[in-house]
Order: sequence, then C-alpha cells, then structure tokens
Amino acid sequence: MEELATTLQRHGFAFKKQFGQNFLTDPNLLGAIVKDAGIDNETTVLEIGAGAGALTRALSAAAGRVLSYEIDRSLQPVLAETLAGCENVEVIFRDFMKERMDAVEKELGEYVVCANLPYYVTTPAVMRFIEEAKRCRGITVMVQEEVAARFSARENTPDYGAVTAAIARRGVCRIVRSVPRTLFTPRPNVDSSVVRIDFTGGFEVKSDKAFRETVKLAFLSRRKTLENNLINFLKLPRGRAKELLTLAGVKEGVRGETLSPRELGHLSDILYENGLF
Repeated sequence: MEELATTLQRHGFAFKKQFGQNFLTDPNLLGAIVKDAGIDNETTVLEIGAGAGALTRALSAAAGRVLSYEIDRSLQPVLAETLAGCENVEVIFRDFMKERMDAVEKELGEYVVCANLPYYVTTPAVMRFIEEAKRCRGITVMVQEEVAARFSARENTPDYGAVTAAIARRGVCRIVRSVPRTLFTPRPNVDSSVVRIDFTGGFEVKSDKAFRETVKLAFLSRRKTLENNLINFLKLPRGRAKELLTLAGVKEGVRGETLSPRELGHLSDILYENGLF
C-alpha cells in the first residue's frame, strides 16, 4: 500500500480537528494492537473510527468479521481503496455515539471492541460499553496516556476516580502498550497508551444506579471525608451518615478515594438496602 499521505492527498482529504483525526500507519504497531486484543478468525470486532483504514485492514487480516464506524464521510473513497479486498469488513458512515447499543449488539452478536479512539470521544465511548453493553467481551483501545492512567488506577492514588471505579465494576483494565506521538499522522501533542479491559473479574452490585450515585458522592469533593460527602449529597444527619458507614465497614474519617471499587460497591448495596437510592 502506498504512503498514507500520498493516498489522502490524491483523494483531496483534509484532516478535521473536530473529529480528532490522528491516524496510525506503522504496520508493526498495528499488528501488535491486534495481538494485544487477542483477536482470531472466530472473533467479531467492532471498531469506532476507521480513519484511513490502517487498523481496520490489520483487524480484517486476523478477525472473522469487522464492523467499523466512521463519522467522516469524506473518507469514503479513501477507505474504498485502503480496504479493497477486505471482504469481512463493513464500514458504516455514521456517528457511533448516536447509535442504539441494543441495535448494534443485535447485529453483532458476541464481539470485542478494538479501536484507535478519537481523543474527544474516548471516555464517553468507553463508558457507553461499561454501562450499556451486554454482549461485549472486552475493549482494547488506544487512548491518551493520562486517560490510560485514570482507567487503570488503584485506589488512594491521584489518578483514581469515578471512571476507574466504573470500569473495575465490569472487569479488569491494564495498560498493555505505550505509543509515542511520533507514530501518528498528524502528530498529536501527547503520547498514547493501549489499554485492554476484559469484562471478567468484575463484581455484582444490587443496583447499578445506586453504584453510580455512590461513586459520584464518593468523589464529590476529594478533600472532604466520605462522611461529609454523604451528609452533603444525601442531606443526612451526621449520626445517620456514621451509622451507614459503620454498616458498610468503612472506618471513620476516611475519604472516598481511599475505598476500592469493591468497597464502593458494598457501600452502594448498604445505601440501596436502606432506601437511599
């Protein structure tokens, strides 16, 4: 395949900042990402952001089927060329974030996500799968380095937050690869990482809504104690807040960011059982 820049120029393509277009071209890296995702010829893959089709083509070579979404219709002639011969690939030129998850999953069956996500949609896209997906086995995506740190953080660290806890409830997240900014066209201002989230090893809660609200209140004000956040968020008397935290096995005076995702899950169960969510 000819140089990406030559292909894009020949089709009159111009990069659009609003779509966060930073394309990968290094064949060794592309193959490594596919390997990181554990894709084989029985795997159905959902890709968000086909771009110029470099990762899409690598996915096609390994997977049984690839369904790729691309928001920028001006890439249609580029992808027609770069994906020529990839019979197991279907590209849909629509905004994935506006699609109904149940409709997408009905079309796919069981699947994995593998993508070089546009930076502007990284966290919202991942959270859609965390909160809505029923048939997704896991996610392997390229994200900004600092976002990868938040996704995979441990409790009581500066990067730990609500998104960390939400991901941990569904599965296990780990950083599998660091990617310098020099491997993108055009070059972004930050380095990136590949993260893999396997939807295994998570934990159950009695109410998804209660868990989300508990996580929200835990990080409502990181400098305040969890007790004070309970009082402020739920308008509780101090004595009642202390009682609930004791029932959850939470020590007095701790901040929400010191609780592990599982401990936050247990607290959410206590709050749910006591009719607070």
